[in-house]
Amino acid sequence: MRKILLATASLIAAALPSLADAAPPPLEAYGELPSVEDIAISPSGNLATIAWISGVRRIVTLDTAGRPTTNAPTGDAKIRGINWADDDILLITNSATVGLGPYFTASKYELTGTLVLSVSNSKAELVFANTSAIANTTRGSYGIRKVDGKSVGYFGGIELGRSMGNAYFKHGRALLYAVDLSTNRARQVARAPAENHYRDWLVDAQGEVAATLDIAESSGSWQIANAKDDVIARGVSPTGDVSLLWFGYEGSTVIYQSEDEEGTSHWYEVPLTGGQTKEILANVSTSRTYVDRASSRMIGYRERGDRPKAVMFDPKLNSTIAKIFAAFPDRNVGLMDWTPDFSKILVRTEGNRDSGTWFRVDLATRKASPIGDERPLIGPDDVGPISRVSYTAADGLEMDGILTLPPGREAKNLPVIMLPHGGPSAQDDLGFDWWAQAFASRGYAVFQPNFRGSTNRDDAFRHAGDGQWGRKMQTDITDGLAELVRRGIVDPRRACIVGASYGGYAALAGVTLQHGFYRCAVSVAGVSDVDLMYQTDLTESGHSRMTGRALRAQLGETGTYDEISPRRFADNADAPVLLIHGKDDTVVPFKQSAVMADALKDAGKPYEMVVLKGEDHWLSRSATRKEMLSAAMQFVQKHNPAE
Repeated sequence: MRKILLATASLIAAALPSLADAAPPPLEAYGELPSVEDIAISPSGNLATIAWISGVRRIVTLDTAGRPTTNAPTGDAKIRGINWADDDILLITNSATVGLGPYFTASKYELTGTLVLSVSNSKAELVFANTSAIANTTRGSYGIRKVDGKSVGYFGGIELGRSMGNAYFKHGRALLYAVDLSTNRARQVARAPAENHYRDWLVDAQGEVAATLDIAESSGSWQIANAKDDVIARGVSPTGDVSLLWFGYEGSTVIYQSEDEEGTSHWYEVPLTGGQTKEILANVSTSRTYVDRASSRMIGYRERGDRPKAVMFDPKLNSTIAKIFAAFPDRNVGLMDWTPDFSKILVRTEGNRDSGTWFRVDLATRKASPIGDERPLIGPDDVGPISRVSYTAADGLEMDGILTLPPGREAKNLPVIMLPHGGPSAQDDLGFDWWAQAFASRGYAVFQPNFRGSTNRDDAFRHAGDGQWGRKMQTDITDGLAELVRRGIVDPRRACIVGASYGGYAALAGVTLQHGFYRCAVSVAGVSDVDLMYQTDLTESGHSRMTGRALRAQLGETGTYDEISPRRFADNADAPVLLIHGKDDTVVPFKQSAVMADALKDAGKPYEMVVLKGEDHWLSRSATRKEMLSAAMQFVQKHNPAE
């Protein structure tokens, strides 16, 4: 346990023996969940982590001297994150795939729960477990506050009714509750929205609901009201592109985000008492914000870029954080957690020669100590070189992608895996990607194109993907392949396309809507029928007009969906296809792969199908993640051998 949680310098990836001339790490080293999945620090400096110890996944807490105070196995629970409420109470977020019966719009839902664990007495129970009128699921967390000396958590919850002794959801709209974390008793502090409305809240440092966002799904009209129900901002967003973010740095303003008619996102700040609204960070591209956990005040942000930096509003703190980032010049650095006074900070690094390392930074001693190695079997020499490649699409749009090369091999005429990301509103950045690195370890160059519609550039680039599924978003991928060929890095005759979610759709489209590019395609939880996706999403939203408008804005008009659906072009497939899908997927239903398999079978095309039992959309379980990686690797090596 101490090797993982209180690592000495000998455990750091940089100090592991060189493996350049040895066999690559086993495939399982890439596919299994990280040895350390998350670490959190309490106000006084206690640590908590989700870690694999002697083959068992555990929740471990340690005091400031490094002595274990909790060591509990998690079993098969899907733990999503941990966070300290105070020095004794740990909040553990998990989720589970559940069926709610025939009266709900989806057959399965992924419901989130929050476990309250008292370290001092080892007592653990779900938030709302002591309140029979509220379901044992949390619908959003709105902060932890000290109220009358007690730690109080604010969570969205679903009200229950009872009939004939059985509980049922009164409706699916969340109310806001304050939960005394020492007793797990809840009280309602904000009512649910009206039918066909959505609400969000901001809770101030005193534990009062200071701002409420209300959106009407039918029209997209929205308003933000303060604690006195005075409206301080309003507008219309037909597709629901408006969010209540944080309080301003001083705590007297509210920051919210909305899109204009051109689809450009703006951040605005307005006084809680009402008054002039002003735009903030107008010319800054941010990838995250830093927020004071005791008050939900925004205290800084992280700028995008190949060398991202943290910008803190407090000048002294900004100087301190800049020095920490500068201490890791060749790595992707993340500011993960901190004590309230920033005397102790948790930092995570990854990238070239680093498969994921956690450090505790002590500002008093100015020392960064390694405390966790995510993938101890993957040493620095095993990490394939990672770089950004810029290129231009056929229509002149500039874009880029992330190239991962096999360790120790010349970047010339390599076999290549095109690995488009999911989303599609997502991005790939310079960093350690376990899937890309797994293929690179077996001799493949891997390219992750940030095609139009990705979020790595401005809003115009993101919206350039609207209506371009199977069209320009698809040719952006092959344009990236052409750039690698032009540079002599890859052999165009030795390419496969692999992806998950939207990336799985792109993999299927690459051998059905496109031809002559790939020797094989692997689709993990991919969309095969766009109209089926549209109808499913619309039904599961309760036929929300806002959802319908948002989907059509992204996909184009409904009459065109068959033109971009790989299922409809299965008889044109020009390469073998591997379909992999989890049975518990609540994002892209398993049916999407099932109907593609039927279409390929009817067309007499070569395909294989792997069903991941009990797995969700995110490959949350170690065993099935490794099963997926093994199947994908064997398929690619069969149809596109690296040697």
